[in-house]
Amino acid sequence: MKVLITGFDPFGGEKINPALEAVKKVKEEIANAQVIKVEIPTVFRKSLEALETAIETHKPDIVICIGQAGGRFDITPERVAINLDDARIKDNEGNQPIDMPIYEDGEPAYFASLPIKAMVKEISDNGIPASVSNSAGTFVCNHIMYGLLYLIDKKYNNIKGGFIHVPFIPSQVVDKKNTPSMSLEDITKGLECAIKAAVENSEDIKAIGGKIC
Repeated sequence: MKVLITGFDPFGGEKINPALEAVKKVKEEIANAQVIKVEIPTVFRKSLEALETAIETHKPDIVICIGQAGGRFDITPERVAINLDDARIKDNEGNQPIDMPIYEDGEPAYFASLPIKAMVKEISDNGIPASVSNSAGTFVCNHIMYGLLYLIDKKYNNIKGGFIHVPFIPSQVVDKKNTPSMSLEDITKGLECAIKAAVENSEDIKAIGGKIC
């Protein structure tokens, strides 16, 4: 089995992206699955081109894209991606789409095909905060999650895929008062746990993961 895991380069004025740095440190074999690691540009449309190139090249069974969500306390597998780009800031090439569909022929939303609750349980059982998230935002993270699930729906039906957001690391919050962070080591361990759960669980578990708001 092959697992493709991607991480975005730094964006929004940050010098580092914990998503990419953690992806680089993830083990190359987890639960007897080969782990392939790829850097993705934080750029609308180009990120999807890079992702599909990686899928065509490596022919993975599972694809997990990783992104930074500054301000979150825990590692958060995403439940759903919406067919909307609405960029609060410019991407790394100055693009700022507002209220634009990602794919005209796509569904309004796609749900992750990964066992997200099993992933949360595996991460939490290993002492790292994790929870299900119900919003991947409307920036390039949602863009690539939606694009991945669109490609799975239209072209790569044999692949399971989804997205995970990770917090800032401590060096990023030195000048950001009262902003949560997580060590790079814990983020890396959490991603390895998520991969393990994705490999070992063909179906998701039944567990409470909902939120009031």
